[in-house]
Amino acid sequence: MPNYDEFKKKAKDALGTFADASVDAYKVAEEKTKVLAKKTKLRAGIVNEKATIRRLSVELGTKYYNQYKDDSNSEFKQLLEEISSAHERIAAKENEIAELKANTAKNAAENAECNSEENKED
Repeated sequence: MPNYDEFKKKAKDALGTFADASVDAYKVAEEKTKVLAKKTKLRAGIVNEKATIRRLSVELGTKYYNQYKDDSNSEFKQLLEEISSAHERIAAKENEIAELKANTAKNAAENAECNSEENKED
């Protein structure tokens, strides 16, 4: 039975080697997962901080604009004027939208009235 004992020993050694390799692979995968999770968490933190900077920059710019929009001596005069012009264009477009809504409602009411009159004649 030396062949069986020898086979048993080789099989046991092979299984031990396989188990050791599995443990090593698990440890490597675990470490990579931890690193990936940490990177993801850090990147999410960076995105949140950038969003905070954008929000605060807009708030700062809005406050600066409101405080200095009429200051003709400001070094940012051109930018302030461009912002004021953009506000005027927005207001004009909003008025145009309101007029379109009013006309649409008026036309719908007129069409409904015409349809009801046509139905009365039938």
